[in-house]
Amino acid sequence: MDDYLFSGLKVLDVATVIAAPAAAMMLADFGADVIKIEQPAPGDMLRIIKDVPETKEGAEDYMWQMDGRNKRGIVLNLKQADGMAILKKLVSECDVFITNQPYSVRESLGITYEDLKPLRPDMIYASLTAYGEKGDERYRKGFDQLAYWARSGLMDLMRGADATPVQGLSGMGDHPTGVAIYAGIVTALLRRERSGVGAFVQTSLMANGLWSCAAIAQGTLAEGNTAQFRTNRGNPPAMFRVYRCLDDRWLQLNMVRNEELLALLLTALDASELLADERFNTPMKTWENRAELGAEIAPIIETKTSDEWLVVFEAFDLPVNRIAQIEDLPNDPQILENRMVTVPDDPEMALPVLVNHPIQISSAPQVAPRRAPHPGEHADEILTELGFAPDDIARFRESGVIE
Repeated sequence: MDDYLFSGLKVLDVATVIAAPAAAMMLADFGADVIKIEQPAPGDMLRIIKDVPETKEGAEDYMWQMDGRNKRGIVLNLKQADGMAILKKLVSECDVFITNQPYSVRESLGITYEDLKPLRPDMIYASLTAYGEKGDERYRKGFDQLAYWARSGLMDLMRGADATPVQGLSGMGDHPTGVAIYAGIVTALLRRERSGVGAFVQTSLMANGLWSCAAIAQGTLAEGNTAQFRTNRGNPPAMFRVYRCLDDRWLQLNMVRNEELLALLLTALDASELLADERFNTPMKTWENRAELGAEIAPIIETKTSDEWLVVFEAFDLPVNRIAQIEDLPNDPQILENRMVTVPDDPEMALPVLVNHPIQISSAPQVAPRRAPHPGEHADEILTELGFAPDDIARFRESGVIE
């Protein structure tokens, strides 16, 4: 067995779609033996992403490969007694159990922490919910666009004063939440190593959405002036707005945050006369007349392309950034050089590059990415390891317990 950080760690991924399975994938990337347990066809909903209209025809199921990589897979019908018996045997041998099944499902199947803890008292049971483990919304279902993006207040904050709230992107809250689940599991594993005690680890999409907008939410909870905040957002400082270039790309200037950098910026824009303008000749006046300063800068920026401006600003050592477009990413050397993406060497993965999770540890190499499992691909292998005979496995398949 290869010597990875989590070699020998047994993990059950009894979860669906993105956030919780992504945490399991991260454990697998560091060597854990992760078994993905899916319901009978159609299996995990993440598999169907390949069928959405904007996906390139004939493309690999890229979301499944990204978040399902380096796992083994088995399909179990948990509505059958034999299916539950297999799951419980797996639980009795696992170190980590990860689920985001709604509590109504967990309770009906008998897979809550309280149900499973007697089978493996020192396991780490990681629970993801939409809105938290307690309260009136404990049983509510919700994806990240609802619980992370909308319910936390983040969706309302990330819009212009008069603009309609914008729907979030697929997985926008799920992947950060997956990192939080992973962090909770690893923290609990460290505690177990020191004490021998298992743990119930929990987080929610709503909690992670709140954490993402905590800089504003904390002020609100501390009885800050939210009305003033909203007024200020409707009239931001000149450096906190974005500017359109001749090529219809946008520049962000918000690292220009002191008088020295503002003077450099105006010089680079060939607009140094604004430094002497009575509307902008003190920091206070610059703040009071921020809309007017932005109105002076905007038409200047529109005279050149973003490439031309970046050359100019580089010459002045100004921290100005172009707002990236997702189409820029395949040719972005920064992404490859820093392993934000990985070039898989598994020919069955059929993807040129694979987005990596953001955790990198110099002393803990990652497993090379292997394609995500086909439905039930490793059923025979997993059941044999559990001690089931070939006749048992054949019977399970014939009765629909496995696929």
